[in-house]
Amino acid sequence: MDLQIALLLGQDGIVNGAIYALLALALVLVFAVTRIIFIPQGEFVAFGALTLASFQVGRVPGTLWLLVGLGVLVAVVEIGIATRNGTLRRLVSALTWNVAYPAVAAIIILLGEPGTWPLVVQVAAALALVVPLGPMVYRLVYQPLQSASVLVLLIVSVAVHLALVGLGLLFFGAEGSRTTPFSDARLDVGGVVVTGQALWVVGASAVLIVVLYVFFERSLWGKALRATAINRTGARLMGISTTQAGKLSFALAAAIGAASGILIAPITTVYYDTGFMIGLKGFVGAIVGGLASYPVAAGGAVLVGLLESYSSFWASAFKEVIVFTVIIPVLVWRSLTTRHVEEEE
Repeated sequence: MDLQIALLLGQDGIVNGAIYALLALALVLVFAVTRIIFIPQGEFVAFGALTLASFQVGRVPGTLWLLVGLGVLVAVVEIGIATRNGTLRRLVSALTWNVAYPAVAAIIILLGEPGTWPLVVQVAAALALVVPLGPMVYRLVYQPLQSASVLVLLIVSVAVHLALVGLGLLFFGAEGSRTTPFSDARLDVGGVVVTGQALWVVGASAVLIVVLYVFFERSLWGKALRATAINRTGARLMGISTTQAGKLSFALAAAIGAASGILIAPITTVYYDTGFMIGLKGFVGAIVGGLASYPVAAGGAVLVGLLESYSSFWASAFKEVIVFTVIIPVLVWRSLTTRHVEEEE
C-alpha cells in the first residue's frame, strides 16, 4: 500500500464513517429516551434513498401509501381512545397529522409530476414522506409497550425491522437504485480525487451534528429530551410528557435516517435491504459510545468507517467480520468497568 492508496481508503472511510456517525447518534438518542434498541433505523435510510429515486424516475413511491395507511391506523387508535376516555379535543391534532397531512401529500404527489421537480424539491418531498413514519411507528408499536422491559422492546424491534424490510421489497422491488449527485465537482487534493458528493456527505453530516447539538443545548424540546433520557420518572414529575418525547425522538431518528439515505444514494446503489447493514455499523459505533455518549458514539462510528475501508484492502472477504468483531473488546471492557444499576422503573 502506498500513500495515495492509503489516502483514498481514508477518504472512503471518513465518508462512510460520517453516515455511520449520524445513525449512531440516532440510535443513542432513541435508546436514551425510550430504552428501545431501534434495529429498524436502517430501513429509514433505504426508504429515504429509494423514495428520492422513485421521484427522479417519475414513479409514485410506495412510502406514500405506507404513510397514508399508517396515518389511518393511528387515527383509528386515537379515535377509539378519545371516545373511551371522553377526550375528544385531542382528536383535532391527531386527525390533522395522521389523516389530513398524508391526504395533502398524496394529492400533491399524484397530481404533480415529481420527475420534473428540482432536486431540492424532490429531496424535501422525500423527507416529508419518510420522516412522519417514525412517530407513527412509535405510536402504533412502541407506545403501548413503553413500560415493557428492554428485552421485550428489542424483540419488537426485530419484528418491526422484518416488517419494514418486507414492505420495502413490496414497494420498491429487488432492483437497486441510484440518484442524481448533488454536485458533479471533482477536486484534486494531493493526487487524490475528492468528489463533490463526498464533500456533501461529510459537510451535511457535520452540519446535522451541529444542529442536533444546538437543538439539545438551546431548545426547550431538546432539554426535555435530555431530561427524559437522564430520568424518565423525574421528567414526568416535572410535567414533561415522555410519550411526546418518544415520538419526537423517533421523528429525529427517521429524519436522520432518511437524510443519510439521500446523501449516500448518489455514490452507492441502494436496495430495499441495504439499510440493515448500514444501520448495524452505526449500531457498532453506538455500542462503542455505550449507548449513552453522543461524541464517543460519533467517534466510534468514524472508527468503524476507517476500519471497514482499510479492511477491504487487506482482507476484503473478512471486512464485515473485522468490523463487527470490534464490539467484543468494547463489551468486555464495559462489563468489567461498569457497575450494574437496576432500571429506575
